[in-house]
Amino acid sequence: MKVFIQIPCLNEEKTLPLVFESMPKKLPYADEVEWLIIDDGSTDKTVDVAKKLGVHHFVHHRKKMGLARSFRDGVDYALKHGADIVVNTDGDNQYPQDRIADLIKPIVDGKADIVIGDRQTSKVAHFSPFKKLMQRVGSDVVNFAAGTELPDAASGFRAYSRNSLMKLNIVTKFSYCMETIIQAGNKRLEIVSIPIQTNKKTRESRLFNNIWQHMLQSGKAIMRSYIMYRPHVVFVTLGLVLLLASAVPFIRFAIFFLQGEGEGHLQSLIFGSAMLVGSLLSFALVVIADLLRTNRILLEDQLERIKEVQYKK
Repeated sequence: MKVFIQIPCLNEEKTLPLVFESMPKKLPYADEVEWLIIDDGSTDKTVDVAKKLGVHHFVHHRKKMGLARSFRDGVDYALKHGADIVVNTDGDNQYPQDRIADLIKPIVDGKADIVIGDRQTSKVAHFSPFKKLMQRVGSDVVNFAAGTELPDAASGFRAYSRNSLMKLNIVTKFSYCMETIIQAGNKRLEIVSIPIQTNKKTRESRLFNNIWQHMLQSGKAIMRSYIMYRPHVVFVTLGLVLLLASAVPFIRFAIFFLQGEGEGHLQSLIFGSAMLVGSLLSFALVVIADLLRTNRILLEDQLERIKEVQYKK
């Protein structure tokens, strides 16, 4: 069994040595352990430092492509080189690399397809109360969309089986974390968590400028993925809400009309008609979205078969 440990990096020359202080060279459940650096357009000596630390596998981006693209390109490289399990950690030394053996164990034991390290965010000292609240709310939203019960959906300390990576397709450009959980949950892949303790903070996040940007981008990714897999829930709910909204002004107009005052309340009729049209359009979108969903399932099945050929060991 071959395990690839991939580390997305953007100017991590100072923190990368800290990551490798606890990075395992051997794992009790693996015959081979390989380290992979995804250099996302670094302008410092990240690559040189990585080579001195003994890294032999690299994926290079000339310009910054983002975390999602880095993850996808790293997975592509790892699968091409025969990876059975791909572990993702960060170059800022946030995660405990000495827990990687525990991270992959559920996959080796056949109990999970994906394992996520639960940072126990409520106990992280450098997280503000607001950030802790948003982490909890974000995880709840993702769990609702994916049908899972994960305590820390945003954690990037993860292990993926080869089979799960064959089934997952990264679409978003921001962060793969939320999207892969929603995809995996809707594809009935088994996801489990293990509790971990994060290391001391070394720098600010480079994934987003502030928490509001992170919330906006994460929300967009969650909504896109949810609509992708459960469009009928979204559009049927919207259609029913608009239908109810149209009934109220129609009833109001009818009451005044029966009282002989209908001409003075045409605005109710206009508003109700607009809401009714919106409702009908929403129900029509259910049919279109369902057809697109069927087409996407067929395309994903083809992609999986192509990957099996492309990454054949």
